Amino acid sequence: MYANKLSRLMFGLYSRNTASVCGVFQVQRAAGRSGFSWTAVCKQRTLWLQRGVSLESQQHTVPCQISARSASHSTVDPDEVRRFQSLASKWWDERGEFAALHSMNDLRVPFIRDNLLNVHRQRHPGKPLAGLRILDVGCGGGLLTEPLGRLGADVLGIDPVGDSIGTAQVHTAFDPDLRQRVSYRACTLEELSAEEEEHGGGRYDAVVASEVVEHLADLETFAFCCGHVLKPGGSLFITTLNKTNLSYALGIVAAEQLLRIVPSGTHDWEKFISPVELERLLESNGFSVQSVQGMLYNPVSGAWSWTNSTAINYALHAVKAREEPHTDQAEENTADTHS
Repeated sequence: MYANKLSRLMFGLYSRNTASVCGVFQVQRAAGRSGFSWTAVCKQRTLWLQRGVSLESQQHTVPCQISARSASHSTVDPDEVRRFQSLASKWWDERGEFAALHSMNDLRVPFIRDNLLNVHRQRHPGKPLAGLRILDVGCGGGLLTEPLGRLGADVLGIDPVGDSIGTAQVHTAFDPDLRQRVSYRACTLEELSAEEEEHGGGRYDAVVASEVVEHLADLETFAFCCGHVLKPGGSLFITTLNKTNLSYALGIVAAEQLLRIVPSGTHDWEKFISPVELERLLESNGFSVQSVQGMLYNPVSGAWSWTNSTAINYALHAVKAREEPHTDQAEENTADTHS
């Protein structure tokens, strides 16, 4: 009964949210917000955000800046590594700490598959992603890596937590169909990107980072490295949490502290990012965002569904720009045309 009441409260708050927040310090000021019944902690956070907005305006700074959290030049946050190290053996418990990620596959796997099929026209019955190389960044125990491999793709899963990679390797070993297509490495994205430089870079058709960017220390480095390992025209898929009051109330207060859907301390609201901010970051690194779609989790049924609102969770698909002809070659072609 408690779960049902809390679920109705959560969806009531969700339905009354009319828009999402854009930027690191920008606050939602929609007229309907005055009717919200926030918890005390959410009220305190709102006041804190408002003071932050006032301070920023006095300093004449521009909102939606990435630089404040992008000074490390490493995507790895040591605190996040330690946190996931303690959970490394629990990835494949479908009723445990990662239950919501298991059920998220019902949305994110078709989202990745269908968008890739729109880009790559080849059809392979039974194995629709055959012939494609996919990099799963922050793969954890392989919850998303394996289903992509079953669709026929050659998938490399990477994660800085060695014990999570060990869990993924052991689980994959039980499925002979995956052994030739799915592999894992305990490394960071920037380490792999440096190795790709030796091969000329750009060897992957797609990069997937699902529920990852909100745990990273440096999003600039992340975006740059994704672009480096992707082929021209390659796809980047991201699922993450928006930076809104609602995502704090439901994604942290409710999900972590009340319902215990995920372990307490899993998320840091300061690392959440709005779709607009993420799109700006990606476009500055040579990507074109193709689609952004809201996602909603029902804590009672344990199921995810698509929604028009990106106020809490969202999925994004971006494509790396195709290489332009070299200037000299383009000028030569122009000259030949005129002659």
